[in-house]
Amino acid sequence: MTDWNDKQPIFHQIKELIEEQILLGVWLEGSALPSVRVVAADMKINHLTVMKAYQLLVDKNLIEKKRGQGMFVLPGAAEKLKMEKKQLFLTRDIPNIVQLLKRIDMPLQDFIKELEKQIEESQ
Repeated sequence: MTDWNDKQPIFHQIKELIEEQILLGVWLEGSALPSVRVVAADMKINHLTVMKAYQLLVDKNLIEKKRGQGMFVLPGAAEKLKMEKKQLFLTRDIPNIVQLLKRIDMPLQDFIKELEKQIEESQ
């Protein structure tokens, strides 16, 4: 069972979980997603909540419904998500980092050194 964040609707959290799984390669382009009822039963939530999450993904052109077959990841979904995440990073995260660096008086060079160190350690 999943630990839900009380600050965000569950259907939105499911959408984000599936997006992350697409980015990680859990759901490849062309692959079928689990049925609404299976997801609802596994997560112990209402099937309408799952349907709403799936509909958000359909609206973003990341998945499609094939009548009588289920939901499938569309070609290009992972690349579309990467571009979206990159844009969010550039427009939201970097400005937040800049403000934090200013607040804590951390020189840019110190931040870059630490960033390079952590990138090396994660490889």
